[in-house]
Amino acid sequence: MPVPPLKNNCFAMPAGVNWTPVDDALEQIKSGLHPVVEREKIAITGALGRVIAETVLSKRNNPPMANSAVDGYGFAHDLLPDNDVIELPLQNGVAAAGIPYDGLVTAGCAIRILTGAIVPSGVDTVILEEDIALNDEATGIVFRAGLKPGANVRRAAEDFATNDAIFDAGHVLRPQDIALLASAGVSDVVVYKPLKVAVISTGTELVEVGQAARADQIFDANKPMLLNLLRDWGFVPIDGGHFEDDPDIIRNGFNAAAEKADAILISGGASAGDEDYVSKLLGDEGVLHTWRVAVKPGRPIAMALWNGVPAFGFPGNPVAAFVCSLIFGYPTLKILSGQTKTSVQSFKVPAAFEKNKKAGRREYLRARLNEDGSVEVFKSEGSGRISGLAWSDGLVELPDDAASITQGDLVTYIPYTSFGI
Repeated sequence: MPVPPLKNNCFAMPAGVNWTPVDDALEQIKSGLHPVVEREKIAITGALGRVIAETVLSKRNNPPMANSAVDGYGFAHDLLPDNDVIELPLQNGVAAAGIPYDGLVTAGCAIRILTGAIVPSGVDTVILEEDIALNDEATGIVFRAGLKPGANVRRAAEDFATNDAIFDAGHVLRPQDIALLASAGVSDVVVYKPLKVAVISTGTELVEVGQAARADQIFDANKPMLLNLLRDWGFVPIDGGHFEDDPDIIRNGFNAAAEKADAILISGGASAGDEDYVSKLLGDEGVLHTWRVAVKPGRPIAMALWNGVPAFGFPGNPVAAFVCSLIFGYPTLKILSGQTKTSVQSFKVPAAFEKNKKAGRREYLRARLNEDGSVEVFKSEGSGRISGLAWSDGLVELPDDAASITQGDLVTYIPYTSFGI
């Protein structure tokens, strides 16, 4: 099925907006995007982690017929005698899972029935075998009154019925979802093809890890970090290369990435400095919207279409690149991949730190939980302190407004697991 292109103004903010609050930026991004990947039909055995592309309907009832939830004895409840102690004669035969009892159970009789067996005609209630005793001749069962009608019987279609919608488009399939599909008789599903995302690093000062680095060079940490982040998210990561600060070289890199990827992540060069060719190229030859998002860590974020492919320019500092990838890249790429659930789960936990924050920007601090359930933050907020990323297991989110935090105050903590990592 053809995929409609993104509109050229999909990243545009309203005129006159200077510093964009995080929530406004996210809302605007989400409203302008749609899936950019094609659909395909695949067997459910290979569908783990794939995104449902159209509503899935059940092909049968579950359970298909009324069946017993326990091992016991079945009978018609409304034919029970009005006694405190009840005795029913046993009818020959057994109803077992996969081996139904085809006859009619005589009125006033009971029949042996096992877990999962279809309830025979003439039976609407099952009593647990632990709740009965056999009579002296072992020709009948004896039990006390009080069992409710329909006890221990699973009704036909009580879970779901034929043609019920069991999954909507945008759902990411988990192992338990595969079980539901199988029980519904669904052998294959229409899913979106995996989103392919190219990662590009820019900067003459960078060198690939494993190569010799001069004193004026640093190893490229962003590209391997982002490639593995994408893999964790279930996307197809593509190494788009590292390019020095030369507009012609960067342009060629963009063109190559756009030919083989559905989206492009770029670290470095997204600001407005003399050597920030990323934003210049995206503005001159693409369709660029550079946002000054009120977020820390972070700088202006470049969002553009390059040859029709959405491209995102994130800061070059590793901590800022990581945080911006989580806060902005994660929900954006999920939408492009066909997913509908883009929110992340956060928790209120006691602070194990103190901080005074100025108004104006939302702040994200590298953080981790203590054994007592409170959250501490990394000793430095510097965007170049990569060790803080490995030290942390989540982020503390501080509000846009001013805040004065003391020990024990409740703060918002977002574990990395909420971001799928």
